[in-house]
Formats: sequence, structure tokens, C-alpha cells
Amino acid sequence: GIWWVFEVIPIGVTAIAIGVFQALFLIRPAREAFRDFMDPSVMFIFGSIVIGLAFTKSGLTRRIAYRMMAVVGENSNTILLGCLVVTAALAHLMAHTAVAATMFPILLAIYALYGEGDKRTNFGKSLFIGMAYAAGAGSIVTFLGAARGPAAAGMYKEFTGNEIGFFELTSYMFLIGWSMVLLIWLYLITFLKPEKSSIPGLRDTVRRLADGLGPLSGREWLVLAIVLGVVLTMSLKGVVPFLQPIDRAALMLVSTLLFFILGVLTVRDLEEIPWNIILLFSGAMSIGFCLWQTGAAEWMAVQWLGLLHGAHWLVFVLGIAGFVLLMTNFIMNVAAIAIVLPVALVIAGYLNVAPDVIVYASLVTAGMPFLLLIGAAPNAIAYDSGQFTTGEF
Repeated sequence: GIWWVFEVIPIGVTAIAIGVFQALFLIRPAREAFRDFMDPSVMFIFGSIVIGLAFTKSGLTRRIAYRMMAVVGENSNTILLGCLVVTAALAHLMAHTAVAATMFPILLAIYALYGEGDKRTNFGKSLFIGMAYAAGAGSIVTFLGAARGPAAAGMYKEFTGNEIGFFELTSYMFLIGWSMVLLIWLYLITFLKPEKSSIPGLRDTVRRLADGLGPLSGREWLVLAIVLGVVLTMSLKGVVPFLQPIDRAALMLVSTLLFFILGVLTVRDLEEIPWNIILLFSGAMSIGFCLWQTGAAEWMAVQWLGLLHGAHWLVFVLGIAGFVLLMTNFIMNVAAIAIVLPVALVIAGYLNVAPDVIVYASLVTAGMPFLLLIGAAPNAIAYDSGQFTTGEF
């Protein structure tokens, strides 16, 4: 954790060190420690990044960026708000990792119009940090935003026998998620006030650039069709019985195969994939499974929740939410939910606390790992912009 925060060595190399130390100190066998580096979740991240690459190569990112900029106008704060709203809205319909991978090149195109080159600016920090935060806030609203929602619903059903409906989750989380998006925007424009209040002539420039692109090309239609097909298939996974056993990473990687088979991407494009970021996420998976399998995470959960046994119900709920928030910054948010919820739901029964309250409070904080890059893939993807350090984040 210290190496990641202070960037002692490149973050991808720190991730490799996680596997190395587990093997050197006999914490886990090397086969287990390094197998996590190719976990399905990591391959899902890889597939999401390839989708973003396909959007860029086909020209779709520039088209989306220009259309969006034409709507939001020339004010820097309004542009930032528009980017946050689009990110959060997309995170209702697809995994927040895929959203971040899709938005990243769009934000690069927008930042290029800001006219500061690769120089670090407050506006650049706001754009990319805001994208990571908004992806998390938007992902709590539906079951499609991240795997943590279905995982929590499954545990809730196991402990209570009741199910959380698709729209039931949304009815509770919609207000919280969108309030967070507004708060994130207010926070960023206050503490990272853009150097330029507006970008004069931007609307005309963007309109001219958009007109110059002409109608959608066959390549762009192909990318759109593939991505929409994958998103639709993943959305149907929960309802269509024969799709349920298929891992979402396999469905996501279908798009990767199609992009190369149909010539949208070439082998040279593989060199542009940020392997440093993929390694970072691989290391996060390895450290998460290490904490889980060695019992270290369970020990922390029991010690923490044991302190709350017999406490006032509000203290108990806040304590659980606080612990999930802490854990989700160090390990995968699905793992944080898996560690905390079983213990919390048992103790909640003794305190007469409704299990629904525990589940929703946990899901809110699990979806917002806004401290460390390893907490969520959108954080790591945003870091690839080079606009901020891990310490600033």
C-alpha cells in the first residue's frame, strides 16, 4: 500500500512484487499467487480497455466528444459537469470499468481542445479524477454497474430468503448516486478550480470538427454493433438461463476477438494497451485473494465488527459502512462485500437491525473507493492520463 501511494517504483512493478513476496515468504504457493494475475476479472478489465481502444481507432470517441461539447458549451465547469453526468449515466447500463475505458479517450479528446498539451492542469485533474469518481457513484444505482451488486443480493437471499429486485435497488440508490455526482462536481470546481473559466470559440470549433467527420463510417457502425451486442448479452445474463453459467469476462472478450477478426484492430494496436494499469489490477486481485484465503481479511472483519457488538444500531451501521469503505480501497469491492456482509448480517439479527439497511449501506461505500488507485479499475484507468499523482488522488 505504501509503495503504491508513494510510487516507490512503477505501480505495475509494485503489483508484480505482491506475487513475488507471497511466493518468497511462503504465504501462498507461487501457482496460486500468480494465477490471480490472470483472474477473469483482470481479463474483463483487459476487454474493457480494448473496447475503449476500438472506439478511439474507429473515430467514435472524437465524434462523441464533439457532440457532447457542442451541447455543454464553452464554460469549463459546465464541460466538467457534462462529462460527469455522461460517465454516471453510462455506469447504470454497463460495468463501470467498461465505462471508464470508453470515456478515457473521449476525455483525452476534450482535454486536447483545452489547449494546454500534456501539461498537468487543475482542469485535467478534475476531468480524469472526476471520471473515476462519477463511474463509482453511477455504478451503485443498478445491478449492471458492477459485480458487487449481484454478489450482495446473493448473500442477502442466502441469509434472509428474500430477493432484492432490479428496480428495488435503483429506487433506493438513485438519489444517493446522483447526489454524489453533484457533490463530486461541486468539490472539484471548488478545490481544483480550472485555470480557464471558458474556452472561447470552442462551440464553433467543435461544430466545425463534427461536421468534418461526416456520417458514421462502416467501421464505426461495426464497433457500435459489437459493443451494444456484448452489453445486451451481459444485461440478459441474469434473465436468460443458458447465459447464466457463462462468465462475464468471456462475454466481454468476445468483443476483443471480433475487433481483431473483423480488422477493426491490428496486432500493432496491442502495443498501445496500458499494461502497467492491467498489472496494477492483477496485483490488486492477488492481494485481495491473499487476504481472503489466509484469513487475514476475515480476522480484520471479526475484530472490527466484534467491537460493534451490542452498540447502538446507528453506530453499528456506520461502523460496517466505514469498514467496507476502508477495505474497498485495498481490495476488490466484491471481495470487501464478501468479507463483511456474512458477519454483519449475523450480528445485525442480534441487534434487530434490518438486513436491508446493512446491504444498502455496504453497497454505497463499496462503490466509492476514492482513495487508492487499486480500489477500482476506473481509478487506475484515470491515472493513465498522467494528469495526477497517486498522492494527489
